[in-house]
Amino acid sequence: MNRIALVTGASSGIGLAVTQDLLARGHAVIGLALEAVPIRHPALNSHIIDLGDMKACAALAAQLSAQHRIDTLVHSAGAMRPALLADVQTDDYEALARLHWGCLTLFLQAALPAMKQARFGRVIFISSRAALGLQTRSAYSATKAGMLGLARTWALELAGDGITVNVVAPGPIRGTRIFHEVVPAGSDREAAIARGIPVQRLGEPQDVARAVAFFADADNGFVTGQTLYVCGGASVGSLTI
Repeated sequence: MNRIALVTGASSGIGLAVTQDLLARGHAVIGLALEAVPIRHPALNSHIIDLGDMKACAALAAQLSAQHRIDTLVHSAGAMRPALLADVQTDDYEALARLHWGCLTLFLQAALPAMKQARFGRVIFISSRAALGLQTRSAYSATKAGMLGLARTWALELAGDGITVNVVAPGPIRGTRIFHEVVPAGSDREAAIARGIPVQRLGEPQDVARAVAFFADADNGFVTGQTLYVCGGASVGSLTI
């Protein structure tokens, strides 16, 4: 099978690591992000798009589904909007719902007819350990937790068509924009967070990419509706960032 994956947030951090890993495994990759994917590869097709813009997403989804038989979707694009409860704006929930749920819904709906015809598909959400709760993450935690419910629902709806839907929920991953928005790279705070993780280190984008590869594998069709925490054990106990 000639595998074609669509990866959101592909220009940096986890999305870039997933893109590189899937390319290395022989997939063609369509990378979507606010910026061009900063690598060159003959099997990479990069598109610049605001994934919070539902009209733009619908138009690009229709275009890509007409041009490609996409069989794998990895939704890595994300934003945080941190705020304590007293400062949370309702716009935060709406914006992150569009980004974390809305755009993937549109791209999956467009790709679904080809997946069903082939009786094969892999859908992977990149959620977060913050889905379990974390201070200042009201909108982020709510929408990342929503991914777990969407995945379980879609897994049930699509299982009979050979399509699996799973979630990877990373803990603190250094080298990502979201993590370093609140924790400066190389800071004492970063070192303290690493010490507080059971495995005594921060995650790397490649740690998440390997988990995505497991769910994306064509031989793993008996695993669906699941959430895998790639967090060094942080989901087992408490975590302070």
